[in-house]
Amino acid sequence: MNTTSSSSSSSSLTPSPSPNTLPNVASNGSSVAVGTSSQTSNNSNTNSSQSTSNTNSAPVSRERIGNWITELLSSSTREAALMELSRKREKVADLAVLLWHSFGSVAVLLYEVISVYPYINPPTLTAQQSNRVCNALALLQCIASHPETRTLFIQANIPLFLYPFLNTKSSTRPFEYLRLTSLGVIGALVKTDETEVINFLLTTEIIPLSLRIMQSGSELSKTVATFILQKILGDDSGLNYICETFDRFSHVAMVLGRMVLQQQREASGRLLKHIIRCYLRLSDNPRAREALRSCLPDCLKDHTFDAVLKEDQSTKKWLSQLLLNLETPTPTSTTTTNSQQQQQTSNSAVQQNTPTTSTLEMG
Repeated sequence: MNTTSSSSSSSSLTPSPSPNTLPNVASNGSSVAVGTSSQTSNNSNTNSSQSTSNTNSAPVSRERIGNWITELLSSSTREAALMELSRKREKVADLAVLLWHSFGSVAVLLYEVISVYPYINPPTLTAQQSNRVCNALALLQCIASHPETRTLFIQANIPLFLYPFLNTKSSTRPFEYLRLTSLGVIGALVKTDETEVINFLLTTEIIPLSLRIMQSGSELSKTVATFILQKILGDDSGLNYICETFDRFSHVAMVLGRMVLQQQREASGRLLKHIIRCYLRLSDNPRAREALRSCLPDCLKDHTFDAVLKEDQSTKKWLSQLLLNLETPTPTSTTTTNSQQQQQTSNSAVQQNTPTTSTLEMG
């Protein structure tokens, strides 16, 4: 396989738009999509939007798909092939299977990912480099989404190659799109609610990484990261893992509490929906339910968000169920130790508007 730096490109190519790598990652009517990247010129996007749409919707032959996959192996044709395959991936139902079983294709995609590691620190990633690796990530998301390749994807530990991108702190657009596209790959994994996927993710650093992005990312990144946490909590193994120790639960409760306070200033119905779903799922655990009685933000108990949730009957129902759960008495098996932990949770979580220097590592 002929490999070169990811920054090299064909001179006839312009930087491709950041791909729509997060279609419908948030279920129940909350579609999350990156859309066309703002990294390229606004004028260029305006002039080419209609032609791009027509190109993406046009049928594509199996022979052409096969040619693009073959062209991934050559450094001189790879960038164009990545762009075309990422644009057409939703038109080819078995593209994930073709990529996985084609000689060298997955290795090429991973090479594109790791080739930009040197540009993470110091943060020197360019828009063109970001667009190129995002096209590779879009194809990895395609593999992660397909039922025939999803298990193979996690057995190969491929999500771990994305974690350096999730751990970046730069707020520039190339890095923000890189984080968002990487989140889309994880979001595609958890969307199917498979215990095998959740158990795999629990052995990795995805929870602390998601919590970091939930505090400091863009609104869209926060939304996808919160969706990932919601899906992890939705599985019994994920809920038990987070509620197993005081440190894990208190960290999650603290981050969610801060996000709720931020929502008072800049409300986003889509993000608030996932926050409430996280709280609701936590309330299914008896110990967490006891702690939430003390640390649930007051603005979720009054009518602060009535205007935001006015048209969202599902989220209003979930919030009502959350408050009802917290009113329901917990069995008297609670120990003194649990009571002390609940008080500590209350003391730490109510200080949600105070900056923290705690690490993201969970006990």
